[in-house]
Amino acid sequence: MNIYLHLETSVRELDSKLLLATLAASKGHEVVISDLHSILRGLEKKLLKPGIVHTKSLTPGKSKIFIHNKIINMGCKITSIDEEGGLIDYGYDRTAKVRYSEKTLDQASAVFTWGPEDYETLKKYYPSHVHKIHMTGSPRVDLWHPNFSSYWRKKSKKTKKPYLLIPSNFVGLAFLSFHERIKIRLTAGYLKREPGLLKKILERESEHFKLLSEFIEAIKHLAHKNKKFDIILRPHPVENEETWKILLGKIKNVKVIRDDGVSTWIKDAFAIMHNGCTAALEASFFKKPIVAFMPFKQNLQRKLANDLGYKATSIDELSKKINNLYLDFKKNNKQKILNKPLPKILTKKIFVDKKEIAANKMLKIWESIDNDNLSRSNNFFLFKMRLRVSQLNTIKGLIRKNNRNFKFPPFDEKQIMTKVSDLTRILGIKEKISCQLLSNRTILIK
Repeated sequence: MNIYLHLETSVRELDSKLLLATLAASKGHEVVISDLHSILRGLEKKLLKPGIVHTKSLTPGKSKIFIHNKIINMGCKITSIDEEGGLIDYGYDRTAKVRYSEKTLDQASAVFTWGPEDYETLKKYYPSHVHKIHMTGSPRVDLWHPNFSSYWRKKSKKTKKPYLLIPSNFVGLAFLSFHERIKIRLTAGYLKREPGLLKKILERESEHFKLLSEFIEAIKHLAHKNKKFDIILRPHPVENEETWKILLGKIKNVKVIRDDGVSTWIKDAFAIMHNGCTAALEASFFKKPIVAFMPFKQNLQRKLANDLGYKATSIDELSKKINNLYLDFKKNNKQKILNKPLPKILTKKIFVDKKEIAANKMLKIWESIDNDNLSRSNNFFLFKMRLRVSQLNTIKGLIRKNNRNFKFPPFDEKQIMTKVSDLTRILGIKEKISCQLLSNRTILIK
């Protein structure tokens, strides 16, 4: 069977897509991981034959509905798990209404959910599509399981000291201007589907800039008071890390690093400091101490994420808490592991089956909707040639525009090969897995 995995934001989605692809390849399927445009062009030119096209959301924008229709008309089947997940807010009703519709669910052959909450809510709002909705869990969560601990070995040599991880979540620091971000939401239909959203965006960004100011002051304070550990500031995928470097200046024990998936950095941190970040959910699975810095009352905070750990409301309180966590870490001479079960608020959001990983559940569903038309041979040689030509043209265009794809930087071939090798080992796969980069943003695994 041909499986095409749409990758939008690599630091968020790459590892889980590699897990899906490696597992599928071990069962005899051929998997392409790439951006949606490259997959679509390959199908249009008939270099890629029909297959499962697994996309990152079913948001009902006109453009997405149009593209999905083209994909279906070329004989493919569409499946999806929403990579946004609606994880850091209580409830799923809003997400169900603005990121799905009757039309996009009608286009999908299968919809996978993160856990009980999104599963039950989608069934409530879209009862005619209940048979398509499957509570599998997410492959991203598979990788938070202790079985995959060795996958997240630290691949960066940029810090040898113990470190405090600060994952950032400030959209005001995004590569895209406010105008560009609003235009995207307008085009995708968000502003029409959710009255009052524009006002909420303005209020949230205003609040975020105030919070950003407090975070900068807190980071500088922590760095000055604690020379024995480093602070790793990890920008959100949409943020410009160069802006962070300007805001923080040159502080020896503060490093702005976006390398690799955030799980790599969570695994080895002695604590996590954040405000409203999905990383807090991951840290809960890794059993790490979590501190939410909340220096003022926020009207539009990501409450669920902030409820997962200790709340510090002033810089002095924050400093004392972080220092105590560091001393505790040093006293034990090992990572601080919290021996307590996951909070109930997470078990509602995230389904974990201890007997079977989510990636395998999804693969079984793909196989159940397979047909002979989805297993015809692809012309990967010509597809690769076309991708390389397109790659050269794209590079020339980006140089002229002085721009880059910040969500999806070029793959590092050695890194990809290492990741696939690690997954093959951890999954206990005996079959020989072939991994090839067809272009700097397209992987073939079979």
